[in-house]
Amino acid sequence: MRLIAILALLLLGACSRVFPQKDDLGSAPTELTIYSTTDISVFRPVIDDFNRIHPNVRVHYVEMDAGPLYRRFLTETANGRPQADVLLSTAMDLQVKLVNDGLAAPHSSASTSALPNWARWRNEALGFTFEPVVMVFNSRLMATRDIPRSRSQLIAAMREDPKFWRGRIGTYDPSQSSVGYLLMTQDALQTSDFGTLMQAFGDSGLKLGNETATLLDRIESGDLVMGYNLLGSYATARVARGAPLVIVYPEDDTLAVTRTAVIPKNAPRPRAASTFVEYLLSLRGQQVLTDRSHLSAVRKEIEGPYSRMGISEATVGPLRPIGLGPGLLVYLDTQKHRRFIDGWRATVAPH
Repeated sequence: MRLIAILALLLLGACSRVFPQKDDLGSAPTELTIYSTTDISVFRPVIDDFNRIHPNVRVHYVEMDAGPLYRRFLTETANGRPQADVLLSTAMDLQVKLVNDGLAAPHSSASTSALPNWARWRNEALGFTFEPVVMVFNSRLMATRDIPRSRSQLIAAMREDPKFWRGRIGTYDPSQSSVGYLLMTQDALQTSDFGTLMQAFGDSGLKLGNETATLLDRIESGDLVMGYNLLGSYATARVARGAPLVIVYPEDDTLAVTRTAVIPKNAPRPRAASTFVEYLLSLRGQQVLTDRSHLSAVRKEIEGPYSRMGISEATVGPLRPIGLGPGLLVYLDTQKHRRFIDGWRATVAPH
């Protein structure tokens, strides 16, 4: 009996480390540094609510694009001066590479087990939002026109009236944007019309950018008619504020990404990191993400704009979540990356 009691105590002790609780950090002041690709204006409600539970944690939120985030972390690691406790990025492939290279620490809990299978890999890359990738149109400029609902319809529209579309379509530059590269390579894998669409984009004088927000600014102002492969949550927030935008989920295939959390193995404050990630994945954190940050929760228990579509499934109608896993590493191969970008430039560059 005594041996059983000792084993039970040891098991409880292990669980307290794996499942961070409200008092896990104690009351002593501590810090938490987050590197993230999500705009602070969007993520502020999450940090504020986390601080309601853990007022002793001073959060340093460093916002940057996915590529610079990845490179900064690697540089700091190589120099033996790690700064980040948590990495949050929409570049799922780069997050998976960190895991594959042995640079991530696992986080296991009931909350991680509740994630859809496609939203977690080895409990080291953990998806915490569900982000459909959409086409966005300026509703005023399209008032007298049929709005394309699929890639094939968009191709047909560009061919029917090339003058209207010339220089008025925008998307990510995959040679500069890590998220843009992820989305374009997934498009190449999933979309039968990919080559034809890229050729049509090249003929139309495609405009390139590195951020959804900047491209949406140009669509909203009327500088662009539409944007391709943009993050749906940003567009949805603008529509809610009255922006003249129409969001289209392509009927042939709507890809969906998940913002992904990684705890570095060398995180200076691993307990604070684990506690924060557990909050992100908890029902409370997921509700805040949905209600206050206007992002879509990844957990199926939370009622959100896509919950009725069954986001826990691998493929739901037109929605096709990109799964976390080693398959995302294929296009990170140096030669494949170079060939893809060279082909992109040859097809889409002005001619």
